[in-house]
Amino acid sequence: MYSGVFMIFLPLIIGYFIALHNDVWLSRINKTVSYLIYVILFLMGLSLSALDNLSSNLQTILLYTSTFFITIGLCNLAALPFIDKYFPVESTAKGISLPIYMMALESAKLIIVVGAGLLIGLLLPFQLPGINESSEAILLLLLFFIGIQLRNSGLTLRQIILNKRGMMIALVIILTSWCGGILAAYILDIPLTNALAMSSGFGWYSLAGILMGDAYGPIYGGASFMLELLRELVALVAIPMLIRRYPCTSIGYAGATAMDFTLPVIQSTGGVKCVPIAIVSGFILSILVPVLMLFFVSLGS
Repeated sequence: MYSGVFMIFLPLIIGYFIALHNDVWLSRINKTVSYLIYVILFLMGLSLSALDNLSSNLQTILLYTSTFFITIGLCNLAALPFIDKYFPVESTAKGISLPIYMMALESAKLIIVVGAGLLIGLLLPFQLPGINESSEAILLLLLFFIGIQLRNSGLTLRQIILNKRGMMIALVIILTSWCGGILAAYILDIPLTNALAMSSGFGWYSLAGILMGDAYGPIYGGASFMLELLRELVALVAIPMLIRRYPCTSIGYAGATAMDFTLPVIQSTGGVKCVPIAIVSGFILSILVPVLMLFFVSLGS
């Protein structure tokens, strides 16, 4: 764990104040972020392999994942339909079919990377030194580049404020996810700050898993990663089935991924009117994931 939470915020803040107008450099940063995520997730797998009583710890990870997934999902879905009821969005798409399985394969790659790290760690006759230190150093660099990505996403403050549905969806997801986290804390008998931090991932599985793993260890990191990844996979399947009747619910359940990974599905099955809502809600949730997670981590430390 870092000596101060500010040290984790600092690279994110510095990156956010860097405005780039060169598409080549932005493309390079996007690729670098992808590579760094793979590296850190591989190191997460190595950390899991070093756990004592690995089989029982994997059971704990699955228990945490399933509990948080059910409680957060139920709370999200209990509130989001009210936005569709009182602030309806007309869907303009004809139900275009998408190769969703191809997008699911992209998520599967990350699982394979974690699994590869776990397998290699189990096969090595010795433990590799400096895994945690390496993860922390790479995390600081990753947060710096993520700050640049958020700063150059193309959204202005005026565009965010004027899109009331996007803001409402983000607010509902935040509050109901915390409610689900509180329920999970009660069921699992874990510290409330840990549960609130874990429930603030909002679908950003790579960053959520990395931050939780750095703060609370590989059990929380693995559970958070699997929780948010499962959320995204369910969203990919559910959006085409629900978005024409419940567009705000579908966009909201996608969480932070509504501005990137699930956006093509939202656009093609929900229509162009859903796009700005998805981008705004996804952007707000994305920028708040590290802020809120680290805030709750600091409260518990």
